Amino acid sequence: MPQTKSLCYTEIVWKSDVKNMKTTFYQKLTSTSLQGELLSDACCEKILTASEVELLPLLDAAYQVRKTYFQNTVQLHILNNAQNGYCPEDCHYCAQASSATADIEAYPLKPDAEILAEAERAYASGAYRYCIVMSGRGPSPKRVAHLAELISTVKARYPIEVCLSAGLIDVAAAQTLKAAGLDRLNHNLNTSEAHYPKICSTHSYQDRMETLQAAQRVGLACCSGVIVGMGEETDDLIQVAKALRELEVASLPVNFFLPISGTQLTETPTLTPAYCLRVLCLYRFLNPRAEIRIAAGREHHLRNMEVMALYPANSMFIEGYLNATGTGTSRTLQMIEDAGFTIKINVGDEEQLKQNETKKRDVLLKELKVLRPRMESST
Repeated sequence: MPQTKSLCYTEIVWKSDVKNMKTTFYQKLTSTSLQGELLSDACCEKILTASEVELLPLLDAAYQVRKTYFQNTVQLHILNNAQNGYCPEDCHYCAQASSATADIEAYPLKPDAEILAEAERAYASGAYRYCIVMSGRGPSPKRVAHLAELISTVKARYPIEVCLSAGLIDVAAAQTLKAAGLDRLNHNLNTSEAHYPKICSTHSYQDRMETLQAAQRVGLACCSGVIVGMGEETDDLIQVAKALRELEVASLPVNFFLPISGTQLTETPTLTPAYCLRVLCLYRFLNPRAEIRIAAGREHHLRNMEVMALYPANSMFIEGYLNATGTGTSRTLQMIEDAGFTIKINVGDEEQLKQNETKKRDVLLKELKVLRPRMESST
């Protein structure tokens, strides 16, 4: 990618009066990002941690970048956990890891008919992309050929994009999958190179980087992101954001660590909604053209501020994640609509999608025991 300048406007604006910062600092964050210039590490650190940087104007600055490239649209993705457990890797954050004792139902790769039926349901639900995820270190050549057949069948039957997450792959496997019609290959970096040995010992950060580079060598678009809240420092989040920028990934899922009992990560920092939103803003400034997805943990960590994540991000999962449930589809669709965003879908009739998925909620009337609790307690 072309050489970019590294700027930190905080060095200029922080010395100015507060009123000037409120107008100039946030505008320059937007313009710096849109001009393809790179924020310095010091500036990124301030975005994440400085109390002087107010959240609402920061969200607005990130939204100006998001709106430039994605307007008011939101892409919906459905994830199919096609193979659960039986994984030899020891990723400390994962409920499927060989070292985990999480109470999950393990099963081998689902039958083709089941995977195809879920592709049909994803298409009918209005999902823009169908994400097939497999556990394991990486697929054998025989498994790659099998997956290629599945992808080809899905693409022939339904006008929906397909993303595959299958572990470590090489150039030959990437070429086979691309020829089958795969739209994107997912392989998350998850954290910085420096922090990676603390979350996994059975493969390295470089192994993950080589998988992404193999995909790019054959012209296959990459989806790669981060998990926030695994004991990393703010500098780790900054470095992985910049690494993903250098890779020019098409899609960047931002996950917030879900503390599932039985994983090796037992002591993790508390993530506040405001901090999660700051992370999303930073990733938007550093990766202005990438589809940024609010991924796992959005409901758990963003809580009542979840809708605000749509201002820096333009994509989200519906119907849950690998082993964790998520918000119901109808509620998510309603949240998107209420905030004034529109859904980018493959099916042509958005109104039909709303009719199928958004259910009218009746107003519930209070019962007598709620209206007159004192009378209830005296009986």
